[in-house]
Amino acid sequence: MKSQDIRSTFLSFFENKQHSIVPSAPMVLKDDPTLMFVNSGMAPFKEFFLGNAEPKNNRLTDSQKCLRVSGKHNDLEEVGYDTYHHTLFEMLGNWSFGDYFKTEAIAWAWELLTEVYKIDKDILYVSVFEGSDDADKLEMDDEAYNIWKQYISEDRILKGNKKDNFWEMGEQGPCGPCSEIHVDIRTPEEKAKVPGKDLVNMDHPQVVEVWNLVFMQYNRKADGSLENLPNKHIDTGMGFERLCMVLQDVKSNYDTDVFTPIIREVETITDKQYGASGASGEKIDIAIRVICDHVRAVAFSIADGQLPSNTGAGYVIRRILRRAVRYGFTFLDKKEPFIYRLVDVLAKKMGTAFPELKTQKQLIENVIKEEEASFLRTLDQGLLLLDRIVETTKGKEVLGAKVFELKDTYGFPEDLTDLILREKGYTYNVEAFNAELEKQKSRGRESSALKSDDWTVLIEDAEQEFVGYDTLESNVKITRYRKVTSKKDGEMYQLVFNLTPFYAEGGGQVGDKGYLEDVRGDVVYILDTKKENNVVIHFTKNLPKHLNETLKAVVDSKQRHRTECNHTATHLLHQGLREVLGAHVEQKGSAVHSKYLRFDFSHFSRVTAEQLQEVEDFVNARIEGKLPLEEHRSVPVEQALADGAMALFGEKYGDAVRTVRFGQSMELCGGTHVNNTGDIWHFKIVSEGAVAAGIRRIEAITNDAVKDFYSETSTAFSEIKALLNNAQNPKEAVLKLQNENSDLKKHIEDLLKDKAKNMTGELANNLTEINGVQFLAQKVDLDAGGIKDVAFDLGSKHKNLFLLFGSAVGDKAMLTCYISKELVAERDLNAGTVVRELGKLIHGGGGGQPFYATAGGKHPAGIEQALNQAKQYVE
Repeated sequence: MKSQDIRSTFLSFFENKQHSIVPSAPMVLKDDPTLMFVNSGMAPFKEFFLGNAEPKNNRLTDSQKCLRVSGKHNDLEEVGYDTYHHTLFEMLGNWSFGDYFKTEAIAWAWELLTEVYKIDKDILYVSVFEGSDDADKLEMDDEAYNIWKQYISEDRILKGNKKDNFWEMGEQGPCGPCSEIHVDIRTPEEKAKVPGKDLVNMDHPQVVEVWNLVFMQYNRKADGSLENLPNKHIDTGMGFERLCMVLQDVKSNYDTDVFTPIIREVETITDKQYGASGASGEKIDIAIRVICDHVRAVAFSIADGQLPSNTGAGYVIRRILRRAVRYGFTFLDKKEPFIYRLVDVLAKKMGTAFPELKTQKQLIENVIKEEEASFLRTLDQGLLLLDRIVETTKGKEVLGAKVFELKDTYGFPEDLTDLILREKGYTYNVEAFNAELEKQKSRGRESSALKSDDWTVLIEDAEQEFVGYDTLESNVKITRYRKVTSKKDGEMYQLVFNLTPFYAEGGGQVGDKGYLEDVRGDVVYILDTKKENNVVIHFTKNLPKHLNETLKAVVDSKQRHRTECNHTATHLLHQGLREVLGAHVEQKGSAVHSKYLRFDFSHFSRVTAEQLQEVEDFVNARIEGKLPLEEHRSVPVEQALADGAMALFGEKYGDAVRTVRFGQSMELCGGTHVNNTGDIWHFKIVSEGAVAAGIRRIEAITNDAVKDFYSETSTAFSEIKALLNNAQNPKEAVLKLQNENSDLKKHIEDLLKDKAKNMTGELANNLTEINGVQFLAQKVDLDAGGIKDVAFDLGSKHKNLFLLFGSAVGDKAMLTCYISKELVAERDLNAGTVVRELGKLIHGGGGGQPFYATAGGKHPAGIEQALNQAKQYVE
């Protein structure tokens, strides 16, 4: 079966079992602080398992994009070295939310595998949870064991420990015992030597888990204890790539048609062969597997709206791509960008099931290409820095701190450092490197660590309602609360209400602030509002004194209004950009605060000043037009899209959505907006620039911020006019000053050149011969350009020349070294080495070419000592 047929067969099978087929959710999670990425098929449905929301159908099926590169489930370092782990993979799943349980889940799994897919029953093994003697005191899953006996012989039912047969998504959350289904696709000869049951969960490449049936019945609390979920659920996950390996009768995931087209393209581009024999062939195979896996992860992430960056989820994506680049650089001899060229074959292969790969193809290619080029420049820089480290290393062991600095400051990976050092006959202190790495990790853990108590429930089974579209005040009751502690914010409390007027951070819009007030007038301030697993959470420094009373919740109306002005302006800005630049423009991120807005969009060239003005005028025309808000809630998503509403890639939309329209601007949006565009008053763009390849960013202000901007600009203009003696035409006055300044600079440059020419003859008289070298070390009163002119002028007239000049301006010192090329070649002298060593005396450093190099520092008093020590290089 082709991979596309394998996927569609799975979905059709469960559709016939009354399951609704749902599309894959975006991989990057927006409102779950416990997870960075979707790492399993169940993650997008967590709110259903917790009872925070109701699914449209209690039976669902899908093929979910998953990424396992962080947290509890992290397969990154295994990828490439084995043939069955991946960063990105598809998880085929069927779900029951309080409907069927173990009997149906096991029966249907067996039916699909053995009767539909026709997998030989004799190559299958299953496992059940054997129980645990730890603090959880869990009993063996006899129920699952007895059900499995109806389908498979008992010698093929294995008892598994908690590690293998009790599934948990993270440190907290829904969990339960599970039954894994394993396949043994070894040859008969291999099976005769070692029984398959002895290799289950032993990391054998042909004896692998293919499907996991999780019987979700517990919730892991913050204190580590388990509590029963309100309902029992089924959560299954089958590795799509592994299933393809079995059904296509190959020995590796990478031999399936999921990967072979990408592998063939890598072979074509790199002129390397996959599957060649020998040690070098194995390294090439690993590199090709890494690249083929990683390009999928990066491409899907960008398509879902997550660009590579230096923080959070973006940093993880950048790290994955850089790992691929360095394997290509090291083992495939690719010193120029090439991974971006694989996106085309990936889009052709998977674009039918995941159309975002086709619609976002150009953006994905541009971003990957720019990231590759940037990292390759980093590698080149790192190689130069590594050469300098080797030059200055005494002995054959490089300091671990130096290797860590290369990694931490310059992004140069330690494994590549190790490889290059070994080729040169060097090693590095691994223990010292790991110590530095652990210090960094500890700092990160301390700054981001968040400890939380379990929820204290005041009102059982309370459903929450958001009323903030219609009112900024409401009477509320606290349904639950908990204390959280972090190094950044200290001790805080999180409160959940039965209803709330506070908008929770989402869709780029910041969360509301405000206060709670009791009947006695006591006030507790709401400092932020966020959403977690579909529940709105309010952050406070203190708990209300009377938790069980009705409280008045009041949103900060001034901040809300300013935020609404900026949010509505982003919609008009989006429309304006598409009108002025073209329909290819798509929103790629936004931040809507009370003081400003930030809008990221796809566009592949600089936006001109004229275009920006046109966009600004477009938005202000809609503001002056006083367009009223047209809002529709609970619209079927298909109808909203058919009506022309814009949806954003990377956002997860439910079956019913909210649409927001201002004139011709219509978007799917859950944020808050002004009632009329006239409320915005005015829109002003303050900056525009690139944030990634093919991604531009506009920052802008509205309303009160624009008034402040014009007031400050007017004040600054008046002050400038005063400095120009209240010139009638300030522009002409400034241009006149610039021209005068330019003339004066040119005059000074001419004077300095004359000074340098006159000094050349004087310095030549100071040359002394030492061991056949014309030597001079002297302090000079010239700028950097003049010193260079003098050095090269002397060099053209004198053979075997060694010059060291020192100069100082204020508290800045500079050393300049010139060495004739014949001395560089014959006597192994190096100007770069000289200035690096002597630069320490001026508390600085530098470098350059072997015949000419400079160093800068902050200790002019050290110049004399440097000049005195220069003689040692020629004596």
